[in-house]
Amino acid sequence: MKTFVLSAVFTTLAGAALAASHSMAPMVEAMDQDVSNGVVSATKVVAPENGWMVVHRTDSEMKPGPVVGYAPLRMGDNEDVAAILMEDVKPGDMLMLMVHSEAGGMKTGSFEYTLGATEDGPIKPDGKLVMTTITAK
Repeated sequence: MKTFVLSAVFTTLAGAALAASHSMAPMVEAMDQDVSNGVVSATKVVAPENGWMVVHRTDSEMKPGPVVGYAPLRMGDNEDVAAILMEDVKPGDMLMLMVHSEAGGMKTGSFEYTLGATEDGPIKPDGKLVMTTITAK
């Protein structure tokens, strides 16, 4: 009987932990950083599905601009996500790190988004982009 009860308790706790990890709200956590090495990083990204962390140029108007880098994401917690920049970013440039979906494209595992397209586009829970903005140092 003790074994059954302990097994049930562990199964319940494991299930609760799994449910909690999957119900965590999507987010991007990053700080201003030196990008002179051609890489921009997020310390943590929570993605509701497999997708991409996409690096857009932006400015004080906070609208996503051209894509300058991206990195793949797994569903759930992603730690220390690094995207190689595809063009020079100067100190003072603002970058928007945003979660995009893998949905809608022709090839799984290939980033197919272009500004304004629906392929591999940004996710918008409750109609809001999942992103953070940093300034290059």
